[in-house]
Amino acid sequence: MAPMTQTMPTADHGRPFDGEDRSTHAEPQGSGINQKLNWLRAGVLGANDGIVSVAGIVVGVAGASVGRGAIGLAGLAGLVAGALSMAAGEYVSVSTQRDTERALIEKEKRELAEMPEEELDELAGIYRDKGLSEPLARQVAEELTAKDALGAHLDAELKIDADDLSNPLTAALASALSFTVGALLPLLMIVLTPELVRIPLTFAAVVIALACTGLVSARLGGAPARRAILRNVLGGAVAMTVTYIIGRLVGTL
Repeated sequence: MAPMTQTMPTADHGRPFDGEDRSTHAEPQGSGINQKLNWLRAGVLGANDGIVSVAGIVVGVAGASVGRGAIGLAGLAGLVAGALSMAAGEYVSVSTQRDTERALIEKEKRELAEMPEEELDELAGIYRDKGLSEPLARQVAEELTAKDALGAHLDAELKIDADDLSNPLTAALASALSFTVGALLPLLMIVLTPELVRIPLTFAAVVIALACTGLVSARLGGAPARRAILRNVLGGAVAMTVTYIIGRLVGTL
């Protein structure tokens, strides 16, 4: 088989395909970065949920003109319940994803053991579909298979890194922590500020915080910042306004 030269066809994004195993070097690093960005994005969204949820609770209870102690208790209950709910939901979701990924990995192992030639043809076909010539696609598939057959197939077919699966417990703790951090802002604002200005100050603090989380989430996702901020702020403002009006109405009964 003739060795590849610098004039060989290129793989994705115009980079030369030098025969090195991309599935065990470049791709896992990229997928690791993507996973970290996903966790960061989930943390921002969790904090956003904490801000809006607890802000709605404390503003609604404050609208009923009840005492500081009752407002604080309601906000604390909302914080604890929300954090536990977020943690449980994230744990179940990531556990399901991890179980699915493990099942796919085991399936790929069986297929490699039982029909290696068919799997080699499949891998070569994937690279051929990406634009490589038939001989080069076959050569790349053979070299990747020789070095790490399972890793090559998991990356090319399923975009899975067997050494970088999500951790359900870490996800649950991160979700609960981010929700708690976000929820503390409206809770502390409405409890620690004077009664006459506690609601407008809480509104202002929440709007600023939501603008910040909207900006961060837009930057992480590569989306337009203005639209994300506006959507975030309007959603939180509507939630606080509605709960405040309900609180006022209930408080007059």
